[in-house]
Amino acid sequence: MTVPVVAVLVLLVVLAALTGHTLVNATRWLRRPTDRPVVVGEPVAVLLPLRDEADRVTPCLRALLAQRGVPELRIVVLDDGSTDGTADVVCAVVDGDPRVTLLTGVAPPPGWLGKPHACHQLAQHADPAASALVFVDADVVLAPDAVAAAVTELRAARATLLSPYPRILVATAGDRLVQPLLQWLWLTFLPLRAMERSPRPSLAAAGGQFLVVDRAGYTAAGGHAAVRDRVLEDIELARAVKRSGGRIALADGSRLADCRMYDTWPQLRDGYTKSLWASFGHPGAAAVVVALLGLLYVAPPLLVATALLVGAPTVAALAGAGYLLGVAGRVVSARATGGRWWPDALAHPVSVVVLGWLTIRSYHLRKRRRLSWRGRPVG
Repeated sequence: MTVPVVAVLVLLVVLAALTGHTLVNATRWLRRPTDRPVVVGEPVAVLLPLRDEADRVTPCLRALLAQRGVPELRIVVLDDGSTDGTADVVCAVVDGDPRVTLLTGVAPPPGWLGKPHACHQLAQHADPAASALVFVDADVVLAPDAVAAAVTELRAARATLLSPYPRILVATAGDRLVQPLLQWLWLTFLPLRAMERSPRPSLAAAGGQFLVVDRAGYTAAGGHAAVRDRVLEDIELARAVKRSGGRIALADGSRLADCRMYDTWPQLRDGYTKSLWASFGHPGAAAVVVALLGLLYVAPPLLVATALLVGAPTVAALAGAGYLLGVAGRVVSARATGGRWWPDALAHPVSVVVLGWLTIRSYHLRKRRRLSWRGRPVG
């Protein structure tokens, strides 16, 4: 065999292993909370931080007020310096419901970022009797039994922190290219069962849109005060839980919650830009990861075209199989988490290219100290 054929065969073997890992994670190790009605006997506090969310908080709040199976449910909402009348919208929707407390947040002190500080204030004001805390973002709409199911799964998993990942709603071309990578990345590269069993903080993942924690374990980990200056406060909170001896778990929350994270391409672009540098850490590590992703998922379709031009049908066939394996991984991920798979998965190489560009942009703007979110500097 020629050197190009051997090289493409090696690439094919790696892609097959990764796609197989995605399949095993999705079908065997990914937790799936029940979609049947359950009743939770313990007190639960749902905590909702808001900053300029007047245009989209209503569906979220209505869904929280409609929760079933949690007789001792309390909801704490924090208006974090909004200037768009968010608090007025909350009052109109809640309409005096005694289960809801609306707080006015204070500005973050030096050393704190906005989101961790808002969550910290919420946890401090939660009902002292609540043994489980549920953090929800304004762009999340819960199913009627979502809180009860998530708390039940937290206890069944014997975990301190459970992240039931919502179904990510997509509408624009940018959404469809980028958003599915969130689930695909951890299903493909993160061994879920090992993550649950391992005490290593580096082996952790979580999504802050919908997060359930045991209160005692949350306190032992230092709560959001332990991650006060972290852009990715959700993942860092999961790591803090592990450092304190707790366990974490991921779950498919697509039947429990929907989430439309961004309405426009600029919002999506800036949302990822503000945090991708924190996902990778050192720029050298980011460069290695982006290069590997490009080699695995962008190179195969390019090799197909090049091989056909130079008359190398064997290389073209093997590279085409590699491209299809990458697409298959996206299909498995999307079907396992309630996402779109057709025809979006066919554009997987383009998605990886866009992710690489967003990563470069993130480091570039951070170096120039131009990263911000919702009017506050980050990074």
